[in-house]
Amino acid sequence: MAQQTEKPREDTAEQTVCYVYGIVPADVETDPEARGVGDPPSPIEAVRHGELAALVSEIRADRPLGKPEDLAAHARILDATSAEAPVLPLRFGAVLTGSEAVERELLAEHHDEFHAALQELEGKAEYVLKGRYDEQAVLREIVTENEEAAQLREEIRDKPADATRNERIALGELINNAIAAKREADTQHALDALGELATTVNVREPTHEEDAVHVAFLAEVAAQQDLEQAVGELAGEWRDRVELRLLGPLAPYDFVVTQQPQQE
Repeated sequence: MAQQTEKPREDTAEQTVCYVYGIVPADVETDPEARGVGDPPSPIEAVRHGELAALVSEIRADRPLGKPEDLAAHARILDATSAEAPVLPLRFGAVLTGSEAVERELLAEHHDEFHAALQELEGKAEYVLKGRYDEQAVLREIVTENEEAAQLREEIRDKPADATRNERIALGELINNAIAAKREADTQHALDALGELATTVNVREPTHEEDAVHVAFLAEVAAQQDLEQAVGELAGEWRDRVELRLLGPLAPYDFVVTQQPQQE
């Protein structure tokens, strides 16, 4: 009896499912060296239907997902693809029972919708512009521009924190409000600097209290050199004030909501 109950558990553990990364045009060729999520990771393959293909790899059905290396592999596959072809990214963790289910339930069922979305993205990828204020530089600006901030700073200088608690709270609120106003103005200035290079824009919420700009945008991959030049000029203008980083090309995570497959 013990042997009869043990074998089904072993078979189940060895079953595999299709992990789906994203949707691409059918003529996209996969990199034979590329590996996806899982341990050990499997090669990336393309399941095709009509004018579409899904980038997939096999994973064990009982293999839990969510490790940092899984998230990194998911993004790496999609971002590498976005530099060469339009891609509709699926959310992390999308799995179906096998390649037939991928073709039938994902590609065939949503073929026209996905095909139209890929045509809209042809030649484009997502880029992210991130900037963070230099703490001392932005504080100097605020104190110089705001008499109340300068006065409060003088009032608390060289005094115990307990004795100037209210003044410190007031100064902190003033600084936070001033940074928020600067962030709004500097974000608009950054978008103006990018001009028509950014065809569609999503202003992201700040992830840090000293964020100066955090925007995702679609741009032509062929115009990346012009984009880098525009960001370089902005970085020169903001030298010693804001540290800028441009990330991309990336998959269009901010601009595509793809139907999530459901494993049966």
